[in-house]
Amino acid sequence: MLATLLKFNGLHPLLEKDPYTMLWIFANLAWIIISLSLKPHAFQRTKRVTKVLRSYTSALIWHGMAVSTFVVGIKFANVSREFLLNTYMIWTPIVFIVKVIGIYAVRMYRRQGFSYKNVAVLGYGPLAVEVRKFFRVHPEFGFRFLGFFDDKSTEMYVKGKLSEFKSFAIENSVNEVYCCIPYIEYELIRELIDWGESHMIKVKLITDFRGFASKGITLERYDEIPVLDVSPVPLDDQHNQLMKRAFDVVFSFSVIVLLMSWLTPLMTLIIKLESKGPVFFRQKRTGKDGRAFWCYKFRSMAVNSDSDAKQATKGDMRITKVGAFIRKTSIDELPQFFNVFIGNMSVVGPRPHMLRHTEEYSKVVEKFMSRHLVKPGITGLAQARGYRGETENDEYAMKGRVKLDRFYVNNWSLWFDVQIIFDTVMGIVNGDEKAY
Repeated sequence: MLATLLKFNGLHPLLEKDPYTMLWIFANLAWIIISLSLKPHAFQRTKRVTKVLRSYTSALIWHGMAVSTFVVGIKFANVSREFLLNTYMIWTPIVFIVKVIGIYAVRMYRRQGFSYKNVAVLGYGPLAVEVRKFFRVHPEFGFRFLGFFDDKSTEMYVKGKLSEFKSFAIENSVNEVYCCIPYIEYELIRELIDWGESHMIKVKLITDFRGFASKGITLERYDEIPVLDVSPVPLDDQHNQLMKRAFDVVFSFSVIVLLMSWLTPLMTLIIKLESKGPVFFRQKRTGKDGRAFWCYKFRSMAVNSDSDAKQATKGDMRITKVGAFIRKTSIDELPQFFNVFIGNMSVVGPRPHMLRHTEEYSKVVEKFMSRHLVKPGITGLAQARGYRGETENDEYAMKGRVKLDRFYVNNWSLWFDVQIIFDTVMGIVNGDEKAY
């Protein structure tokens, strides 16, 4: 309605029988369906505000695509694009502002002692103490801690034995009980879960994974067996894999058709005129899951027997004049878009190493092989940040490269790939002293 007022100085397009009325009906129905499917409104007490806003961003993007498809499909040629742009420019901040205000209003209300849940913790130890600390430090989440129950400890906050918890819970209207798995037996937990369902008390399990260097923990099910993955990466998710693969195929196909189609014959002529040997240089490199694959480049060196063992160095006599130029401008890497298209590589990812280097560095660089959890890339975060070129005698440089590679693996997103591509292009334009 605001967008209509802004564009038409009145609400008449929404009130008359024209495309705007149909669009208004479809837009509202689409939002209801998307909201029910993605549930951006779902909000747990401890959920971060940024995560809620990301959910709404995803819902708004899907809604925008649905409305665009509707407009194009029905061929509403007379629907104003400015009106659609105004709608989302107004709607998006309103959604965010209203949601943020609502979340903080509820948290302020709970901080004052309203809308709280009575909670207790079964089992006493360092982990249980951390749970109590969380409840105490975050009153805005609305948890009222009533005490521990444990058979061994006599600490001041321990209210009684484990066997005394049930009567305490009923008398004090406990809403949730947290069972610290390291400190209580499995059979008791099973019994409490059944008992909690009968008395409308939620039973939650806590175990200590703080010692695992992981970004998050995901729960999978093998039939009825719950399995915790303590080292998940974003590209384990099939939806993310599909998005990355689609991006790789479109991007590599575009480069092959628009650039490689005319550049390859030209490079063939130039390389052949300067030195004898094949136009393309191929070498086995380490790919995803440690599997070897043939990596292709334009040949930048004279044919030699050291290519599988020795990296290029500054002033390397093996590099031809044409080779020095194409290495400096990264033109020699362009044939790897064929690797991307057939699926051996990705546009963005950790750079693939020679098999010998993989074997050597995996023994001296901690968690080196974790960079192979994803496909190698033509460029990567390490290269965009300046870690490229020779690492033959520089273990420190390799550790820095691996650290950035692991950060990329653990924090992948499609937007992250776009940023890295942009940084790489800017690095090529500005020149890189390590590109030799």
